[in-house]
Amino acid sequence: MKALFKAKPRTPAYLVRQTLDLLIYLSHCSDRDAKREVKMAELSKLIFELKLILYGNVENEPVAEACAELTQEFFKENTLRLLIIFLPKLNLEARRNATQVVANLQRQQVKSRLIASDYLEANLDLVELLISGYEDLDIALHYGAMLKECIRHQSIARHVLESQQMKKFFDYIQIPNFDIAADATSTFKELLTRHKSTVAEFLKRNYDWFFAEYNTKLLESENYVTRRQGVKLLAEILLDRSNCTVMVRYVSSKDNMRILMNLLREPSKAIQIEAFHVFKLFVANKNKPDDIINILVANRTKLLFLFSNFKIDGENEGFEEDKAHVVREIAELQPK
Repeated sequence: MKALFKAKPRTPAYLVRQTLDLLIYLSHCSDRDAKREVKMAELSKLIFELKLILYGNVENEPVAEACAELTQEFFKENTLRLLIIFLPKLNLEARRNATQVVANLQRQQVKSRLIASDYLEANLDLVELLISGYEDLDIALHYGAMLKECIRHQSIARHVLESQQMKKFFDYIQIPNFDIAADATSTFKELLTRHKSTVAEFLKRNYDWFFAEYNTKLLESENYVTRRQGVKLLAEILLDRSNCTVMVRYVSSKDNMRILMNLLREPSKAIQIEAFHVFKLFVANKNKPDDIINILVANRTKLLFLFSNFKIDGENEGFEEDKAHVVREIAELQPK
């Protein structure tokens, strides 16, 4: 008789359907619902089981077929949407597990397709919800971790870059909470470095407002960490070959150069070094505007004195060569 009443196998698809049912139930039940606590515990357990399938454990590696089945079922309906929206109501452990599940799903392929990308393209409001998570101390790091995985998809990164939300990152980077500010900075960097062609196009089309914000809120910030990270990322952006056109435009501005010259005077050696990697581009520019040449000539004595004592810890042949080139260029300049 027992065989007639066998429990259904808890397949990946079954676990996802159970998760969806519980999310729907809990999203509509009141806090006074007698079953709420039990259902929340069930949901937490299910999320943990989904995580085990996707990541495996110490004894077992994840099984590709099970991961594909779970992923396909997850995106059949709105399980992802409900899980992201419901995340603030989960306990801390369940939030962490849910974050790992959502992040992992972004990399799972079904029949050689990243179906998470297709789903997000059709539900871009979810991406905007994740971005706004930086404004909530309790969920900022969870939503931030999810967001970083979502923008691995080029189409999603393009949407964020072109959206009004992009401007908010300049404020998120300066949030007083160090961990959240660091996470927002990490996401900002990912947006501006991962998808080269998309970033180059974005910077060309949005040059004026973007670098106005960048200079004012990052390079001229009162916060040391913000200035340091800002100038380091600027060097990475401008030195990327994909951004050659933008780099030439940036280093043709005397206002930009003045900002970098001020950073060269910082007491922090770390900021000085990062600023030098940008400043050298102004000097190396073969088509320097006259006003930039005249500023360099007017400040020649101070700059050459600065660079005479300008060293980094340890031997660095490339740095010394760059410095020697900059010194030679400045020494040979004639006023216009």
